[in-house]
Amino acid sequence: MSILNDTYTLSNNVKIPKLGLGTWFIDDDKAAEAVRAAVEIGYRNIDTAQAYGNERGVGEGVRTSGVPREELFVSTKLAAEIKDYDQALAAIDGSLEKLGLDRVDLMLIHSPQPWDDFRGGDYAEGNRAAWRALEDAYRAGKIRSIGVSNFQQHDVENILSSASVAPHVNQLLVHAGNTPSDLLAYCESKQILVEAYSPIAHGAILKNAEVQAMAARYGVSVPQLCVRYTLQLGTVSLPKTANPAHMRSNAEVDFEISGDDMDVLRDLRDVDYGEHTAFPVYSGK
Repeated sequence: MSILNDTYTLSNNVKIPKLGLGTWFIDDDKAAEAVRAAVEIGYRNIDTAQAYGNERGVGEGVRTSGVPREELFVSTKLAAEIKDYDQALAAIDGSLEKLGLDRVDLMLIHSPQPWDDFRGGDYAEGNRAAWRALEDAYRAGKIRSIGVSNFQQHDVENILSSASVAPHVNQLLVHAGNTPSDLLAYCESKQILVEAYSPIAHGAILKNAEVQAMAARYGVSVPQLCVRYTLQLGTVSLPKTANPAHMRSNAEVDFEISGDDMDVLRDLRDVDYGEHTAFPVYSGK
């Protein structure tokens, strides 16, 4: 059975496919084609965000994929800069309009801080306000599940302190070389499913000799090893690509990483993101 058919069940009993397509860096005019290609291959989990600037294209791909809408799991994210109830409510409707959908399956607060102050100031009150907007959209049936992204434990605790609906998901930077084990354990203890974005470390892991050698031992590519690693951590894996060959390869992960090798990958540190350290999530903050 293909990994593309496997699902996790969120705390509200909504099922989410274990492997999804990330669409960061896919231009809006290329997004529909990428989504249609992924769906044809068998992907049923598509992830976008307001910040990606491609919701229109992703929505077009979903609507023209030839697969019934209820078979697809579509996620988007509230812009990190929105820390206000009314703005958040308007932005949720804006996403639905851009996507051309009457509901999404998951919507997240993209970051606990605006990107230009990532891991900086205190936005606790603003995050609680944005969360209330997500809760209200959830109760209205516009969103089937709600969550957060890039939230540390104290950020999650801030939401839980006043939430009437606990986050179903926390989408985090998780890959061999960056495994936040304590945060993963905390989320699990709160029944919050973790989604792993950049499971291939935005490409940085490809040159790691130790990982290359391990992949060779399993007879798989480095990206396949990295996707499998995040799946065995119990996370949703969201490799991003517009290349159908890569989409197929990323889904060919029907092998098991041994416990010892999982420990090696879990203990890896110091991945060099190169030019991509310009992005806050890779900056090491």
